[in-house]
Amino acid sequence: MHITVLLDEVITSLKPCAGGRYLDVTVGGGGHSEGLLAESGPNGVVLGTDADASAIARSTERLAAFGSRVILRQVWMDQVPALAHQLGFVSLDGIVADLGLSSNQLADDKRGFSFMREGPLDMRFDASQGVSAADLINQSDTESLVELLQKYGEVDRARRVAEAIWKARPLTTTVQLRDVLSGIAKSRGRIHPATQVFQALRIAVNEELRRLSDSLPGLVDLLSPGGRLAVISFHSLEDRIVKRAFRDMSTAEDDQPGFGQPKVGYKPTCVLVNRKPIEPSEAEVAGNPRARSAKLRVIERIL
Repeated sequence: MHITVLLDEVITSLKPCAGGRYLDVTVGGGGHSEGLLAESGPNGVVLGTDADASAIARSTERLAAFGSRVILRQVWMDQVPALAHQLGFVSLDGIVADLGLSSNQLADDKRGFSFMREGPLDMRFDASQGVSAADLINQSDTESLVELLQKYGEVDRARRVAEAIWKARPLTTTVQLRDVLSGIAKSRGRIHPATQVFQALRIAVNEELRRLSDSLPGLVDLLSPGGRLAVISFHSLEDRIVKRAFRDMSTAEDDQPGFGQPKVGYKPTCVLVNRKPIEPSEAEVAGNPRARSAKLRVIERIL
């Protein structure tokens, strides 16, 4: 069963109210949407989106009791701003984006997200398009694999790992890849050596970092003044993108060479709600260990 991460903290940050309009960019199991709908009754509305058709189906069932107050659409994160404009769903009071995998995705053998389960090496959020992780591995040369592992997984000894993967090809299942990695990859404490490699492949297959970076300015543009965007990240690559984007939208100083120079003619459009990320409590981590790496950053639009 999927447990919604940082639910209370998101609701507290977004301050949903009756009649409000809210967007859940990665609706997943529907937990954040359910919380927003409950707190914005009797007439608040939520648009929930996700690239995963299974997530839309689960959320449709979970949120059915809210009737016309919830709108669900299957769409990639970077396409959400355009969809919102098409639907006239703008001037929003709050937006949440939970960037983590759901327990449902990890538990589905056919999706290939978990190295703990035997299944096809797929990892696509939208299985109807794009290349699978198996295709990516089997069609890439060693140099491409090295770059992928370093960029998206920060994998130790990436060249040795890439060469082992390349020599073991073709690889078609999660267990085949896990077994290759178990023999040569270096563990980080209690973290299995396959963890970073599976992360890197999933990010590459779904273009997660590009989509995140591309989507953030458009999401902020959907907010009304006083509206807030809350983003939950689960690893440093995501958090770095969110932190930098939020800083750029909330400061009048340039962080490029010439540190501290004013941005000519630029007025910040937002303010940071929390300068340091909000992390789950010890009690939440004890009840849901997958929450341990979650970081919540919140920004408020002022212009």
